[in-house]
Amino acid sequence: MPPLAPARRAVALFAIALGGFGIGVTEFASMGLLPEIARDLLPGFDSSPSTEIARAGLLITMYALGVVVGAPTVAALGARASQARLTFLLLGLFIVGTLASALAPTFGWLSAFRFIAALPHGAYFAVASLLAARIMGPGSQGKGIALALSGLTVANVVGVPLATWLGQGLGWRWAYVMVACIFTLALVLALFALPRYAGDPSRTAASELRAFRNGRIWIMIAVGSIGFGGFFAVYSYIAEVSTQVAGLSAAAVPWVLAVMGIGMTIGNVIGGWATDRNLTRTIVFGFSAMIAALVLYTLLAPTVVGLFVTVFLIGAMQSILIPSIQARLIRIADEAALLGAAVNHSAFNIGNALGAALGGASIAAGFGYLSPGWVGVGLAAIGMVLALVSLLVTRRDKRADRNTVGISVVKGPRP
Repeated sequence: MPPLAPARRAVALFAIALGGFGIGVTEFASMGLLPEIARDLLPGFDSSPSTEIARAGLLITMYALGVVVGAPTVAALGARASQARLTFLLLGLFIVGTLASALAPTFGWLSAFRFIAALPHGAYFAVASLLAARIMGPGSQGKGIALALSGLTVANVVGVPLATWLGQGLGWRWAYVMVACIFTLALVLALFALPRYAGDPSRTAASELRAFRNGRIWIMIAVGSIGFGGFFAVYSYIAEVSTQVAGLSAAAVPWVLAVMGIGMTIGNVIGGWATDRNLTRTIVFGFSAMIAALVLYTLLAPTVVGLFVTVFLIGAMQSILIPSIQARLIRIADEAALLGAAVNHSAFNIGNALGAALGGASIAAGFGYLSPGWVGVGLAAIGMVLALVSLLVTRRDKRADRNTVGISVVKGPRP
């Protein structure tokens, strides 16, 4: 296709980012509204608030599991589809799932609808990052991933605090109504501006899924699944730490989320830039810095200044990691790029489920609202060890390939 006109190119990239913005709001606003949802749908809230809030954390787990199931499934089924048409379909599914969440009559139905609403999540970020990189031009894989994720990070600055404020004031259901409106606008803009690049008819679901035979992909999935769990162990219960530990009012929770979102936005930009320059160093630095930030959070969050500073650092460090890990999965997956990009979000949300579950278990066990911070330190440390293992395995495989080529050259062809 010929290059897009500048105006259409800008609208196309904005539509991609706006879809990510909607995903960020629908995923993270639930965390800030757990007390409101528990109070409305769980009858035991008045007698045991901490227990019921921990139980409400199941919503986070169900959404994460929806991403885990949906990302590779939708990516494999959509392997040969036009990237634009796949984007349209996924945005439509988001609208349906989010409206159903807003209308859920019971906690059980809400849990089911959060699972359904999450099914397009990973595939959307996969196709959006590949499409953004294609629109932006060669050598922009890291920037394309960062652009697609920019809406997710900006959501934590503007969208999540706004949805939290709206949910606290008018009821949590209105937060989901707001998200459905965001997805609708993204779909309209995408229909207008996205270039209709042809799909690849040679790709099939089976050819995409063959990428799972590569052991290096499984190591990187473990890196994201466990390492990102450190972030979610903290994020899932940030509202409770803000009010019960730091002594802030419920009205201050959106401001805490906004500061973390600013950190995520800045970290995402740095991560995209750094990934295009040195992917390995970006991963190692990102994990090291996130572990340090989680330790500081656990020690300093009881003070208001300490809380705001450390949530900013945690948001920034985990966002530096996301583009680098996704880029590495795309490289390892080789021709199955859509699947490689999608499974990063499966891993991210396994971490979401794992962090929320372990953090909630530590609270329910009586260790206090800050205990998920230490859980996060442990998970991030394991993630870093696995990342180093992955890098060493890749180095070993490259050395073996060079030795094989050298042996072939010395022996030469058989007569």
